[in-house]
Amino acid sequence: MFVCFSTTGSGGNKSPGGTTPGASATDSKTPPASHKALHNVKGDHPSVSNTNQMAFLQSRSISLVDMYIDNSEPSENVGQIHFSLEYDFQNTTLILRILTAKELPAKDMSGTSDPYVRVTLLPDKKHRLETKIKRRTLNPRWNETFYFEGFPIQKLQSRVLHLHVFDYDRFSRDDSIGEVFLPLCQVDLSEKPSFWKALKPPLKDKCGELLTSLCYHPSNSILTLTLLKARNLKAKDINGKSDPYVKVWLQFGDKRIEKRKTPIFKCTLNPVFNETFSFNVPWEKIRECSLDVMVMDFDNIGRNELIGRILLAGKNGSGATETKHWQDMITKPRQTIVQWHRLKPE
Repeated sequence: MFVCFSTTGSGGNKSPGGTTPGASATDSKTPPASHKALHNVKGDHPSVSNTNQMAFLQSRSISLVDMYIDNSEPSENVGQIHFSLEYDFQNTTLILRILTAKELPAKDMSGTSDPYVRVTLLPDKKHRLETKIKRRTLNPRWNETFYFEGFPIQKLQSRVLHLHVFDYDRFSRDDSIGEVFLPLCQVDLSEKPSFWKALKPPLKDKCGELLTSLCYHPSNSILTLTLLKARNLKAKDINGKSDPYVKVWLQFGDKRIEKRKTPIFKCTLNPVFNETFSFNVPWEKIRECSLDVMVMDFDNIGRNELIGRILLAGKNGSGATETKHWQDMITKPRQTIVQWHRLKPE
């Protein structure tokens, strides 16, 4: 469990998401009593030296670092964020200060944005914390402090700090501005580091590809979908892998009729499904129906996450390839038509 206390500047800002389950946020000029004295690493734990800590960092599994460290330049400039970290060994508390951001892109018609920051300690995706919204600015100053209690240093080394900057929108979905991933196994918390990090646009379109086949037999009204395999799926787990399965809905218009699922394939980004589903669809309905194909990541603890999806349909498929695949199936009855499809994020 972690508890967040925030120290903010001027009031009058609305929180975008309310209270997060499993966490509480309190505006206060003074941190809680247990945080009034922030202790030095050596003073609290004489046995933990900088040398020992760095040796621990170097021994960490490289898979976590590979998943989140990206030293490439951002594909576009979406601003920078300034934050600092500190660790209270006596109270096993990580202290995060989100300070400012600069040069954020304008997302609103006014030429400004209403930015706020969503904070997650991955792989925990359920408990998310958020700063206040700063209205009509591209250079916000939050000056908020978050205390994550109950995190021994060894546990923190398997966490990744995720800061995601959004533009708040009252009437529609909030726009993503950019994000930063920081594996804590690479941070020497005894140094109380401060960071300016360039925000990177989320890689929304790189979800992977799915190889499918379609076949329709007009004589017996059987529509057959075969899910062959997927490749280069987006990693959803801390180990750099996913646990993919595919969920398929047969739809008539916007109405869902029948659902099928494949088995779950553990720890892979390139699963081989070889799963065939058959649906009874009369010939006169074949142009009105569609198949909503969703590649999911199974999660034992939280909610299963969407990796990517396609809509196979004769009209208004999720892309030109999906529409053509369906039309080829109709024009070539009893033939199996195989096609790779690029998964879409939504």
